[in-house]
Amino acid sequence: MQFSSKLIETAVAAFSSLPGIGRKTALRLVLHLVQQPGAVTTEFVQALDKMRAGIRECEICHNLSDEVRCMVCRDERRNKQLICVVESIRDVMAIEETGQYQGQYHVLGGVISPIEGIGPQELNIESLIARASQEEVQEIIMAISPTIEGETTIYYLTRQIQDSGVRISTIARGVSFGGELEYADGVTLGRSIVARTPYKLD
Repeated sequence: MQFSSKLIETAVAAFSSLPGIGRKTALRLVLHLVQQPGAVTTEFVQALDKMRAGIRECEICHNLSDEVRCMVCRDERRNKQLICVVESIRDVMAIEETGQYQGQYHVLGGVISPIEGIGPQELNIESLIARASQEEVQEIIMAISPTIEGETTIYYLTRQIQDSGVRISTIARGVSFGGELEYADGVTLGRSIVARTPYKLD
């Protein structure tokens, strides 16, 4: 792809470095911005700068937040007896879109995968164990993608938490085995949360 401007070429390279955006899409985005008033581009850039400078990790659940605690953890209307454990922030967003869950969350930051060099120490597990020991917590829902790594992670977490006396459940298998939670449709995911089942160690 030939460019008449080095500045446009640099901007296209920047956009195409984002996941899911090829060079043609990147070029369309760049040309769109070029054709907008300067104030629009400035506002766009400022929004990204503010996000990058101000975004942080919630001190409780590890979700993304503008403040020390995220909106979910600050919301007094949420059921603090329930904690839904997920792999990623995208899973939180997917579950929230269903409108079927009103409890708290805990973002692990991934799943245990020895092949990829990810062990328990790389995940937000210690803080989950600490939360499980809180008197108000009664149930922990393992909303982790039903893959081999996901099942291994659920098993490990259950072994670590079971002595706390908290009830442990998993989402119903409306989500197909081997599938990623964030790609499940809203209806299926919502029903999987509502129809969760107790998790027992063999």
